[in-house]
Amino acid sequence: MNSNMSISSPIVSVKWLQNNIEASNLIILDGTINKVFDTSQIQIPNARFFDIKKKFSEANAPFPSTFPTQEQFQKEARALGVNKNSVIVVYDDKGIYSSARVWWLFKAFGYYNVAVLNGGFPAWKKANYDTEAMKNYDGELGDFEANYKPECMTFFESMKQASKNKTYHIIDARSEGRFKSQEPEPREGLRMGTIPNSVNLPFTDLLGAGELKSKKDIEKALAEIAYNKDDAIIFSCGSGITACILALGANISGYKNISVYDGSWTEWGSLVNE
Repeated sequence: MNSNMSISSPIVSVKWLQNNIEASNLIILDGTINKVFDTSQIQIPNARFFDIKKKFSEANAPFPSTFPTQEQFQKEARALGVNKNSVIVVYDDKGIYSSARVWWLFKAFGYYNVAVLNGGFPAWKKANYDTEAMKNYDGELGDFEANYKPECMTFFESMKQASKNKTYHIIDARSEGRFKSQEPEPREGLRMGTIPNSVNLPFTDLLGAGELKSKKDIEKALAEIAYNKDDAIIFSCGSGITACILALGANISGYKNISVYDGSWTEWGSLVNE
């Protein structure tokens, strides 16, 4: 099969993946968060487990899923056999959830030949495509090169300035209940609240039955809070995971100047008391 295949869209269907699954430069990543390796679990054939928590986050950081260093990301991607010419398709067990974080991490390290599997593993199983027992990747190291793009990520000090100076649209992907302090935060001991000058677009508003809604519906949802596609946007959430679903939708919709606040509400709510 073609070893020079590339992906032009940030999202692909399960049918596309099935049709291209034999491509020699295709790498399928299981980006399910909080998953524990277990051979009793099943996966898409030849998938490689992308361990967000233990391999692709700064493990000793005070907040969950903290953005890794360029060196760490490159090392762990190579350990999964990722090459400079790889086509990467990433999925998760929920449909579209943490797979968007994996997609965004690759973007943030300068790699764009990557897409999210629309509907994820549930859609793959629903289509009755083949599965196999989960297995460790033990093949050759890849030659992937990470090239950090700082415009993709926002960190605490920059977030304070963006919030204070209103220089960005700050869009929060948490549920309306959490955004309005009507529901407690799932992280024990974390206060309720919002980042000042932020607005709410729950990530679930872009999804239907675990799949992304149509481009038209996503554009409509985003346009209600960010009118101009050249506007600077920072997406936030609870811990930097579901914000990436909004970033995925914005990318599909043609927004160019988008960033993800890595620490999100877990960091802000811990460090800022008002």
